[in-house]
Amino acid sequence: MYAAIRQGKAKTGVAAELAARIKDGAIPIISDVPGFMAYYVVYAGDDTVTAISIFDSYQAAEESNKRGLAWIEDNLAPLLAGPASAVAGPVIVHTLA
Repeated sequence: MYAAIRQGKAKTGVAAELAARIKDGAIPIISDVPGFMAYYVVYAGDDTVTAISIFDSYQAAEESNKRGLAWIEDNLAPLLAGPASAVAGPVIVHTLA
């Protein structure tokens, strides 16, 4: 199992707009990557937005970051306080309820 994590700092007060754009735009692009397993977005109190995608291969996680960063640049840039970053790697600890 591999995770792709994209993170950026949103401008204050844009959480609802970010969520709507992500649901309509990013989810179809990321979930279309072969090996897709799950997608989560966390919006922290300091306006940090973190998207976490889970895949069955490192190559799929990297591909999702490539697609995700391009989509963010084209669709979320006006709502962000700066550029997004991305990392990918193996999930070394996890648990489910």
